[in-house]
Amino acid sequence: MTDPDISVVIPTRNEEANALAIAQAVIGELESTGVSFDLIFIDNASRDRTVPILRDLCARDRRVRLIVNTRDFGQMRSPTHGIFQARGRAVINMCADFQDSPALLPEFVRRWRAGADIVLGVRESERSSAGLAMTRRLSYGLARRLGDYPVVPNATGFGLYSRRVVSQIARLREPEPFFRGMLVETGWPIELVGYSRPARVGGRSNNDFFTLLDFALSGLASASKRLLRAPLYLGAIGLAIGLALIPLALVAAALGHGGWGWAAAIAVELQLALLFGFLGLMGDQIRLIAERGRETPLVIERERVNFPDAD
Repeated sequence: MTDPDISVVIPTRNEEANALAIAQAVIGELESTGVSFDLIFIDNASRDRTVPILRDLCARDRRVRLIVNTRDFGQMRSPTHGIFQARGRAVINMCADFQDSPALLPEFVRRWRAGADIVLGVRESERSSAGLAMTRRLSYGLARRLGDYPVVPNATGFGLYSRRVVSQIARLREPEPFFRGMLVETGWPIELVGYSRPARVGGRSNNDFFTLLDFALSGLASASKRLLRAPLYLGAIGLAIGLALIPLALVAAALGHGGWGWAAAIAVELQLALLFGFLGLMGDQIRLIAERGRETPLVIERERVNFPDAD
């Protein structure tokens, strides 16, 4: 079996309402471009009928492939593993719930044919709750100020990556790959395509405030070495503030006022909160170092369907 021009990787988790429809939409868009292609669904421990639906689809169309994980390996590791298993000359990564528009695929292919190595879709508008919108703004702000390399705002990873870009990222052997940041890290030029994010077609999103916050913190921990020095800077600032409060506290004590004592106590509590917060981030980075040392796999597969080495 020859390698296709394009491999489309579609992660799923409880997407029984969308799995068949997204496959049909993607196939229709790519057939209009004339490229050879395959679809790779990678399922992250769905509890509904997603996997049986995809197995049936694989039986009817050999261009559709399926990887089933043994458990939920998270939103970083599972999609990236699917991308690394793709054999296309270029790889497209997209969501299963139509919030990444299949209509953009011909434009991605057109730009790839013109020589682009990375083409990313950028959401120009988005429908989400105030909490989720705040979390996204916070994560982009932290990544921009503290990250070792800039991320593209409102780019979720939906896009096309050439084979050489994917191969270079795979060689980094990151245990929790923040893929959209690693695309920037490669240094290859990135072309952007703007689009409006439509409403979810069916089912229910797997993302909530805490899921996105965890994703943002994991991405920040894996993409920023500056955080290792941040506690030192904050410690120096806290020491300066503490020294400045000493004479004020002495004056307050001499005048018989107790307010400054409470202010000093509050300052200590805030410093401890910051200290433990950054120690937690440093601990996460130490965990990543340990996982790099033992070469933790991104996922453990339970099943493969329609892959050449699985037939």
